Amino acid sequence: MIERFAQIVQERHDYARQWKARTGGRVAGYLCTYVPEELLFAAGVLPLRVMGSHEPQDVTEPHIFSIFCPFCRDTLAQGLKGRYNYLDGLVKARSCMHMRNTFTSWRRHVPVPFSYYFGMPSVPQLESSRDFLVGELQAFKEALEEWTGQAITSATLSEAIEAYNTNRRLMRQLYQTRKKERPLLSGTEAMQVAVASQVMDKREHSTLLSALLSGLDAHPSPPSPGTRLMLVGTENDDADLVAMMESKGALVVADDHCSGSRYFWNDVETDADPLEAIATRYIERPRCPAKDFPKMERLDHVVGIARDYSVQGVIMLQQKFCEPFEYEIPPLQARLKEEGIPSLLLEYDLAMNAGTMGSRIEAFLEMIELEI
Repeated sequence: MIERFAQIVQERHDYARQWKARTGGRVAGYLCTYVPEELLFAAGVLPLRVMGSHEPQDVTEPHIFSIFCPFCRDTLAQGLKGRYNYLDGLVKARSCMHMRNTFTSWRRHVPVPFSYYFGMPSVPQLESSRDFLVGELQAFKEALEEWTGQAITSATLSEAIEAYNTNRRLMRQLYQTRKKERPLLSGTEAMQVAVASQVMDKREHSTLLSALLSGLDAHPSPPSPGTRLMLVGTENDDADLVAMMESKGALVVADDHCSGSRYFWNDVETDADPLEAIATRYIERPRCPAKDFPKMERLDHVVGIARDYSVQGVIMLQQKFCEPFEYEIPPLQARLKEEGIPSLLLEYDLAMNAGTMGSRIEAFLEMIELEI
């Protein structure tokens, strides 16, 4: 079952093409997990997280600056190379300047029938943000209805919310198993399941995930528990990097990044107006570093996860040139130190060989073992 999730992640373009052929539906790529997928789903559209390939590229320099983060450059490269040529739409939520330029360049040089820039509030902590977001959701809903020719009703929205809430609950249930002293799932395997949920039809992913959870007790646990690590950062879908860490004697048991737990941490309430409930969910979800100001509320959230999962060390993955996370690093390091949790900062380029960081990770693990 785990191999099936890993295969879908590896062959996500084939999966999307086959889904289109099987359903006759449309596929919309999205560039940020603040995009309200429930509306796309309710319109009969498959939301597909656009990600990079973790390989060197030389096609983005004429389009966006080389000092933009590796993730946005790698993502744009996939569009320029035609790997997402099956997309019917492209959606971007307001997050950081780097990804906004990726979206703008993609829309200009890789035209798609439908593109939309979704106005996620820049400062979700403001009281006015929820009302603002409800208005943005209404505008997005109307744009989708015009594009697809399909009305998004309260009934179809409720069905979408239920499909997404079900998947989120199952993902949280899977992550709960990683709290065990000897988790039944490695960090690499958990990442593959989480990333697969962002490129699959949620109903299909939930069916596979339910089967995985049912048979998880028969899954062999790691031969040794390993040093319990948590990954913190912005975006990370590099299973090879996690596998390398675990090959050094670590066990990644928790994370806080937008390809992991932040994506499914909280649900949409079902006892309110659908658009208002969706707005509340995206306002209150664990925030990315670009949305966590003026108050840095993420620090308590990160420390809470570290405690709940009995984390022995935190690795902060800094996407090179990612200014929002870079701003957060000093206070996060200080807070972890106060809690007695060792941390290691790794500046990370998606196209780099994960093995080049191996010696630093080994030294970090040895340091933790000496302190235990």
